[in-house]
Amino acid sequence: MSPERGPVFLARRTYRRRRLADAARLLPIVGTVLICIPLLWQGEGASGSTRTTMAMFYIFGLWMILATIAGIISRHLRAAENKEPPRGAGS
Repeated sequence: MSPERGPVFLARRTYRRRRLADAARLLPIVGTVLICIPLLWQGEGASGSTRTTMAMFYIFGLWMILATIAGIISRHLRAAENKEPPRGAGS
């Protein structure tokens, strides 16, 4: 018989840092999909220049939002990295 195993437990700080790192890896993929959305727009009554203008506003706004999210994630990851004790400490 094998010995009983306890539940797998991850420290809250480590878990959050890993999820932030996952979000940082996923952000370019989500951004790419969202930037492709204007290609699907088919304005019935809008002229070509109006569609182009709306698409440019959309892309610029999306770029600002993605840059802000990336900055926030980066700041939190950097702060978590600075708070983490050295790996050899305490042994």
